[in-house]
Amino acid sequence: MDHVQPQNKHDALKLSSLISVTKPGIILGNLITVIGCFFLASKGEWHGDLLFKVIIGISLVIASGCVFNNYIDKDIDKLMERTQGRVMVLGLLPDWFALSYGLLLGGLGFAFLASINVLTLVMGAIGFIFYVGIYSLWAKRHTEYGTVIGAVSGAMPMAVGYCAVSNHLDAGVLTLIVISILWQIPHSYAIGVFRSKDYRSASIPILSVTRAISTVKVHSLAYIVAFSVACVALYVLGYAGVIYLTSMLLLSAWWMKLAWAGFSAEDDKKWAKKMFFFSIIIISIFSLLIGLGL
Repeated sequence: MDHVQPQNKHDALKLSSLISVTKPGIILGNLITVIGCFFLASKGEWHGDLLFKVIIGISLVIASGCVFNNYIDKDIDKLMERTQGRVMVLGLLPDWFALSYGLLLGGLGFAFLASINVLTLVMGAIGFIFYVGIYSLWAKRHTEYGTVIGAVSGAMPMAVGYCAVSNHLDAGVLTLIVISILWQIPHSYAIGVFRSKDYRSASIPILSVTRAISTVKVHSLAYIVAFSVACVALYVLGYAGVIYLTSMLLLSAWWMKLAWAGFSAEDDKKWAKKMFFFSIIIISIFSLLIGLGL
């Protein structure tokens, strides 16, 4: 019995590491938008089996991307206070195991997406390639536009949710991709402001490090205005109703007000945290509204 308890503790540690390295918070956050876009394309019809495949497939693909990201970023993660406790930094998983684990998750995830249709598989692959191959390996470390490049990968789960049902490219999915990209940039800029010390420590050229905070605020406001226009376009194109339009106009106006308040804010980090939390609220409500067909 003396040898059983340590082994159980070891197993529990390994399990928690396997979960943590996939960044479950990112997976859950993406699933909110994936499900919303899935039901938007469904137009009130129920496709339970298809929804299951989408949820499992995209979750595994995102998990795989996050495992590879953790492996790639371990050298800079150890320099940032926020990420010093990550699994790969602490050496809780061997490199070979993490890479094998990422490949396994990705293989299973893409198999699920391929079983739906080719377009869904392609959208998932584009997101994966942008996140792991372009953003993680290069853009994040070498250009202040890494946020924009990363936003392309972040938009693909929404496209996966929509295309799983529609199985074709149309104005709806293209508008959703634009909306997602425009939302992600001010969302990420906000993180960059209140985590600027970490990014400087790791020499990551995010906009809040390479430019003045006032410039970040101008860019954030511009992207939020563009986001609101894209949200209106979804209504104009006939993909959403009046309740959606009214709600998104009000929410976008409030987000713009928060962004504008930044120009007179005494505490930039406090302002950025407000921007960040409101960005979560607005994309969650957006997903609910389109999912319900309002």
